[in-house]
Amino acid sequence: MASIRSAGGTFRKTLSAEERAEMREKFEQIDTNKDGFIELKELKDALDQVGFKLPGYQVRLMIDEYSNKQRSQHVGKLSYDEFEALCLDLKAKDVASTFKTVVSKKENLETLGGMSDSSAAGTTHSVRIEEQLAFSDWINSNLGYDQDLKHLLPLDSEGKQLYDKIKDGILLCKIINHSCPDTIDERAINKKTLTVYTKFENLTLALVSSQAIGCNIVNIDAHDLAKGKPHLVLGLLWQIIRIGLFSHITLDSCPGLATLLSDGERLEDLMKLSPEAILLRWVNHHLERAGIARRCTNFQSDISDSEVYSYLLNQIASKDAGVSLEALREPNALNRAEIMLQQAAKLNCRSFVTPSDVVNGVYKLNLAFVANLFNNHPGLDQPDEIEGLESIEETREEKTYRNWMNSMGVKPHVNWLYSDLADGIIIFQLFDIIQPGIVNWKKVHQKFTPLRKFMEKLENCNYAVELGKQLKFSLVGIAGQDLSDGNATLTLALIWQLMRAYTLSVLSRLANTGNPIIEKEIVQWVNSKLAGAGKSTSLRNFQDSAIGDGKIVIDLIDAIKPGSINYDNVKEGGNAEENLENAKYAVSMARKIGARVYALPEDIAEVKPKMIMTVFACLMAMDYVPNMDVKATNGTAAAPVAAAPEPTPVAAAKLAAAPVIEVVEEVPVTNGNGTAVTTNGNGALEESEATTAPAEVVVDEFAD
Repeated sequence: MASIRSAGGTFRKTLSAEERAEMREKFEQIDTNKDGFIELKELKDALDQVGFKLPGYQVRLMIDEYSNKQRSQHVGKLSYDEFEALCLDLKAKDVASTFKTVVSKKENLETLGGMSDSSAAGTTHSVRIEEQLAFSDWINSNLGYDQDLKHLLPLDSEGKQLYDKIKDGILLCKIINHSCPDTIDERAINKKTLTVYTKFENLTLALVSSQAIGCNIVNIDAHDLAKGKPHLVLGLLWQIIRIGLFSHITLDSCPGLATLLSDGERLEDLMKLSPEAILLRWVNHHLERAGIARRCTNFQSDISDSEVYSYLLNQIASKDAGVSLEALREPNALNRAEIMLQQAAKLNCRSFVTPSDVVNGVYKLNLAFVANLFNNHPGLDQPDEIEGLESIEETREEKTYRNWMNSMGVKPHVNWLYSDLADGIIIFQLFDIIQPGIVNWKKVHQKFTPLRKFMEKLENCNYAVELGKQLKFSLVGIAGQDLSDGNATLTLALIWQLMRAYTLSVLSRLANTGNPIIEKEIVQWVNSKLAGAGKSTSLRNFQDSAIGDGKIVIDLIDAIKPGSINYDNVKEGGNAEENLENAKYAVSMARKIGARVYALPEDIAEVKPKMIMTVFACLMAMDYVPNMDVKATNGTAAAPVAAAPEPTPVAAAKLAAAPVIEVVEEVPVTNGNGTAVTTNGNGALEESEATTAPAEVVVDEFAD
């Protein structure tokens, strides 16, 4: 083992970037607590994952030898770099006959070259044929009835038409509304006599709306989807479908989840779990009720023999469904999986997976299969009363903030604000997005030691408060302890100021005046824009009750992009129902012209000043995009982003409307005790490429 360090560099040279990414993915599958290390006791599993099949005694000898040479800061653990170097050492000894097939090439992958205009030349991307088939089948099953899609559906059995059929944007909009109902107002979708221009508007509407529901968007705009680029289409579809599947795995939607609590746990402990971890508990709950000793710890190897699925289906099915354990009598794994899926079909739940996907343990698709089973047949006893449920149900405000954070690409994925922000890591990432370089990462504990983790997390939170004060946040009465403890009121106070600062910093960079933008300037701009377009509406402040009928926002959109509003769709207003209808139309039309609006229609109809400010700020940012193009081309005006048939300048695309998407690779859950395991992301929107300096954030409190 003496060569373990020096060999690391050589090993990296023997693998491509894609192969190294595959190696890291397998490492992260074992690293269940996401601290960047695996326990030495997990070494055999890790080696098995990458194709090194060693006898137990040999692995034990390696562990003993390596333990004697470890640095004190991570005794008993192995970092990724050390694991990579160890694999090289074994590879050099020709230990792994299966190494190449396991690591260097996934099965059923189609490799595509240089797919993104914004990515480096020569980049390759992999497309899983299984995902193409699964998503196409899901679309046919769930949207085949929609008359607006009769010219697009059904998709072919191989799913190859998928990439062409999404090009007009209608299908994407419908998929978003299926996963998150009423996200997009149908009146905003262009459906008839489509042109290149109106198709592009639909794609922009779909992309910005997907961001609003929490999809991580970076590095690709609507032009790439208009070209039907497979890895981008599949990446976006998976995020949208996943959000829809997981939206029902909540105490609000399924109070029976409370029965999954272990002894001594509270509802708050369940809220801390990721949806994947909750699904694992749910599966194991039914295995226990079935009297089966076996437990499921992941949705890959543990489900590949169909045994867990067979017992689960038999347990959640009603007695008259005709579901049986017939599959367990079949010795062939592939045939067994087919028989098991025939049982799932009796519950109308044969979705996402084929027998091959089950046997091969395709993570995403098996996760979707289980989530769909849960949503349709939870099989949980409904408690008479859940004490304290109202106090922990996610509010509209909390959901908006959570979606905003996740769309920024923070890591790990945010599931519940008050637990996931308690160590400060997410907060630091947001600060770094708002003002790149403000975080001194040397002061941040990114990994926690068992004996000091509570103190280290508190130190992080104290530093987070310190950074907030540097940005002139109003943090009177807020201490690091409040964030660490998950104090709801005070945590929300900080989050709002983070979102506000982000919005204003983007706007200030777009304005490029050298001065920070404050709320009063936004109000002045709104009124100037409305008056210049001959509109009769006007704005006093963000608490103005006139905002409630949505007409000010609608008129402003039409002023920014003349002719974009169909006023036949605008209600008179004055009552709650018509006000909300106008607000829905306003939000969707704002997104259609490219404004990254996170606020909900209810925020406008109920005149919520904080979220209304963000609506106007996002629209103001949109108005700056053509002006930036004018500057960039020495006076030659360019069309607005949403209308442009070709990509807008990089600065405008990065900072304003042209939404971009990252293909987020899922990190499988491998623990069986319900510990929250989250997905990965790449960190943030790439706004630091703007040529102007990071904007100062100035607090300007709302006028009474």
